[in-house]
Amino acid sequence: MSQETDLTHLETPELLEKIQDDLYDGLAVEVVAGVRELLRRGMSPYDSLTQGLVAGMDVVGVDFRDGILFVPEVLMAAKAMKAGMEILRPLLVETGAPQIGTMVIGTVKGDIHDIGKNLVGMMMEGAGFKVVNLGVNNDVTKFMAAIEEHKPDILGMSALLTTTMPYMGIVIKALKEAGIRDQLIVLVGGAPLNAAFAEEIEADAYCRDAAIAVVTAKQLMAIKRGEVAL
Repeated sequence: MSQETDLTHLETPELLEKIQDDLYDGLAVEVVAGVRELLRRGMSPYDSLTQGLVAGMDVVGVDFRDGILFVPEVLMAAKAMKAGMEILRPLLVETGAPQIGTMVIGTVKGDIHDIGKNLVGMMMEGAGFKVVNLGVNNDVTKFMAAIEEHKPDILGMSALLTTTMPYMGIVIKALKEAGIRDQLIVLVGGAPLNAAFAEEIEADAYCRDAAIAVVTAKQLMAIKRGEVAL
């Protein structure tokens, strides 16, 4: 209880900074306490999300990109963010708060690697996207069913094996045949991939890591919505 009592003495800007610092350090219990205090003060769920959790994850993303943080630390931060999101998600739904967009993400058929893909999913959620994580070993049918059900803005595909990489092209071909390729931003990632491969299979972008995936997704969503000139 002392933790929560201490929070009441902080000015709101200090409280937001503390939430961001706690998130950075992966302190889930403290992040939850901070979010509850923001709500107690009457801050909207959306502002609590963007000024507290998303702002904190933005710093995590930059430091991950720059090699200051590594995967285990980012996973801890993402778990703390998710703990805060558990409080906010039902309130955000009630208030109809805007989301940047929806992403369906999965590892392709024949591949069961998911750490990088999960990290992308968590950081995308931290950036304000709704994320539908399909897990591993997804064939065309699973991807297409998820797209039909969730109507995402973005499809993310991951592969860690050179033998499973080509399956991404099969999924994109299926999108074309279904006449929906132009409706989706397709992002691909995984250790053996590169930008040339992404171009070859006609994906929209190759993302080297989770931080770049978030930046790329935001940029392409802005272009899609006409907020940024091509």
